[in-house]
Amino acid sequence: MLRDVYRKAGVLDTGSYLTTVNELCDQLPALRPELLWYVASHLRARVDLNSISKILVEEDKGAPIGTAVSLLSGLPLAMARHYTYAFPSLRVDFSSEYDRSTLHVNGIVAGDRVCIVDDTLSTGGTVAALVRAVRAEGATVEHVAVVVEKAGNGGRELLEDELGVAVHSLLSIKVVPDGVHVLEGIA
Repeated sequence: MLRDVYRKAGVLDTGSYLTTVNELCDQLPALRPELLWYVASHLRARVDLNSISKILVEEDKGAPIGTAVSLLSGLPLAMARHYTYAFPSLRVDFSSEYDRSTLHVNGIVAGDRVCIVDDTLSTGGTVAALVRAVRAEGATVEHVAVVVEKAGNGGRELLEDELGVAVHSLLSIKVVPDGVHVLEGIA
C-alpha cells in the first residue's frame, strides 16, 4: 500500500531538491483512513514505545501521522508549531529541504523520553532542530520514527552519526525527475 502511494507520487523540483507530492504527506488525493492506520500501526510496531513518555511532531506534514501513533499507543502528543502563543515555548530555528523557519516546541518538559515522528526524512534539518530543542529542555530523544527516508540526502547520517539518535523508517526512496524509486521497506 505505501509503496504504491510513492510510486504514484508526483515529483516537484524545488530548485535544490526533488520532492514528492502524494496522498500521505500532501493529501493529494485525500488521505484514506486505511493508509493512515497502516502507516501508524507499522511505525508503532517498529519502535519500542515502552521507553517513551511522549511523541513529538512538527505541525505540518507529520501531524496526522503522529496523532495516529499517539492514539494507537496511548502516549501524549507534543507539537512543534510555526507560531507561538503568549505562553512559554522553546524556540528553535531550522533549515530543511523545504523551508527555513522557526518552530516553537510545546509540551516537552525536563525528564521526558521522546519519540519524534515525521513523514519524511531528507536532509534531517527539521528533525535535528527538534532533537536539539528536546535536549535543551532537559529531555531525551529515544527514537526518530519516519515513514519515508529519502536516500542520499544525509538525514540519517546527521541524526545517527552526529546526534546519536536511532532512526526507524518504513520505506527508503530515491526521487528522480521521472518518478520515485522504492529502494527498500514494507509493502
